[in-house]
Amino acid sequence: MVKVGVIGLGSMGQNHARLYSQLNCSLVGVADANLERAREIGEKYHTPYYADYHELLDHVDAVSIAVPTSVHHRIAMDFLNESVHCLVEKPIAYNLDEAEEMVKAARRTGVNLAVGHIEQFNPAVTRLKKIIDDGTLGKLLMVCTRRDGPFVSRVTDVGAVIDTAIHDIGVVKYLIGRDPISVFSRVGNLQHIKEDHAVIVLDFVDTTACVEVNWFTPQKVRTLVATGSKRVAYLDYIAQSLTLQSPDGVENTDVQKAEPLRLELEDFLSSIENGEKPSVDGMEGKAILRISLESCHNNYCTLHTTAPWQNRQNSLQVI
Repeated sequence: MVKVGVIGLGSMGQNHARLYSQLNCSLVGVADANLERAREIGEKYHTPYYADYHELLDHVDAVSIAVPTSVHHRIAMDFLNESVHCLVEKPIAYNLDEAEEMVKAARRTGVNLAVGHIEQFNPAVTRLKKIIDDGTLGKLLMVCTRRDGPFVSRVTDVGAVIDTAIHDIGVVKYLIGRDPISVFSRVGNLQHIKEDHAVIVLDFVDTTACVEVNWFTPQKVRTLVATGSKRVAYLDYIAQSLTLQSPDGVENTDVQKAEPLRLELEDFLSSIENGEKPSVDGMEGKAILRISLESCHNNYCTLHTTAPWQNRQNSLQVI
């Protein structure tokens, strides 16, 4: 079995540890800079625990990295350079240069680099993808998402776009099946150092996506509406529900509910065991980060579709 470790045992990392302890793999250790936290999780799942993540290097085939974004690159590179498969929570890195180094390191050492875009494993999203691809909605015209809710204090090094809207940027890219050609965004920061609300419009040529995010709505809202020429699909990420509406009426679509993180970790382990790419690999994580970074400021940006995610000079037209 694949020997797995978890680095970072906060709200996401503890769930990685929980699920690895249940899946067909061997959880051989966990690490967190807070030794008491590491001890708590290690004892709970009967696995060694460390304050220094380097202690895991000689014991693992793969790791989940669930630490603040600003240190994704440093920790991932330590493991990638030692030929350890890595699943890095979204976003892949703090900037594109770091993401590129991680992708190159994984390619050089021949290991898998997966990125934790969990909503792409949400059963309602994967069901909607099939419905879009089989033409049930007709021509896909618009995809509009809302990911609103109160500020979460654990978020310290990124704003609402990189922490939150990035989920839906990845989802609409997945649903539509290609890269946008341009990005328009309006963002602001009323109560936080970085952006705390944004509206992002992505141009996919014959389909338009609109992503709304804020840290002010009292309750969580996690919804998506896909408008086609024949039907409209209404998706609720939290309820994992999907409803189709047409001139003939409303149809509730069967969705086999499951924990998205479990599906994501199963995909990661399967990719290692079968020598395949993970569903959301480093290149895809980098592409999603590129769009998200372009969306962090009030701007209009035309993306170069021939080489869309390379660093460019003077790419933004600020208005």
